[in-house]
Amino acid sequence: MKRVWQIAGGPAGRSYSDVFVQHGVGLIGPGDPGPWTATRPDTDFGSSSVRRYATRAHPGDIVLLRAGNSVVRAVGLIASDYLHLPQFDDVNGWDLQHARRIRWRSLPEPHDFGKPVFGANPNRFGHVNNTELCDYSRRFVNSPPTDWQLVSLPCLPEEEPSLPMEAVPEPIRPILGEIQDLLPLMWDRARFGDHPTEDELVAHFVLPLLRALGWRTEQLAVEWRDIDVTLFRQLPRIPTNCHLLIEAKRLGAGVEGALAQAKRYATLLGQPLDVVVTDGVRYRLYAHAQDYLPVAYANLTRLKRSSLDLFTRLARP
Repeated sequence: MKRVWQIAGGPAGRSYSDVFVQHGVGLIGPGDPGPWTATRPDTDFGSSSVRRYATRAHPGDIVLLRAGNSVVRAVGLIASDYLHLPQFDDVNGWDLQHARRIRWRSLPEPHDFGKPVFGANPNRFGHVNNTELCDYSRRFVNSPPTDWQLVSLPCLPEEEPSLPMEAVPEPIRPILGEIQDLLPLMWDRARFGDHPTEDELVAHFVLPLLRALGWRTEQLAVEWRDIDVTLFRQLPRIPTNCHLLIEAKRLGAGVEGALAQAKRYATLLGQPLDVVVTDGVRYRLYAHAQDYLPVAYANLTRLKRSSLDLFTRLARP
């Protein structure tokens, strides 16, 4: 009988379930410490989840892609042994290089069992013992249509080259270096205290970056009409002169979840505006002309070649 496992698809505000389904993978972290091997202790990876993922699951086993402790988003079958895939070193800011190939079948709508069927605090990856869940999983796999269980796996994305600091536009190198130096301190509560607020991130990270990209002080509005940061092509600061809106979230937040709020602000202004969501470190730009598809991204602590496109789009015209 097939064993049943569960894998987390990320927190509600920072989900990466779509990445799993798109690329035919199941990913867990932390992956930056490198590949799992039998000689490495669980403490290298923060818990036993990575060892369990690498050794106890087998091709053909069932996996439930969960959200929280009560919702199933997709059902899959493991299709490979353990892998360490460096191209997934930044999935919405998470390092998720520990991988298995998985053939997924997304549910038409997430299925909520209405109770914590995965336990109160489920692991990133773990064995499912709940009888109701196991029955649900096996009925799903054995019910038609079953053609998804044999389809070819999608191609994996290529690993993106890192961007060396010498390739970064010279005006923004100082602020990038400062951010990379400050972040370890900011995450250390014992040394730093409470994490910085959204307002602090705007003041210390976002505005200095924009100034380095050529924007003048009078072109940058903070909390103008309740918008975190508004860029103006020219004065006066009126809706028709808006160039771009930026919605800021707290450090480490799921910035992708801020898109809806940023779009609402653009709608209220009545202007066809691109929007950026950021936590001061990760910046994702959505294009109005492409129905707010994400078109540029940069993680200032994990620079890739594609980061240059984000810097170009953010620079003052």
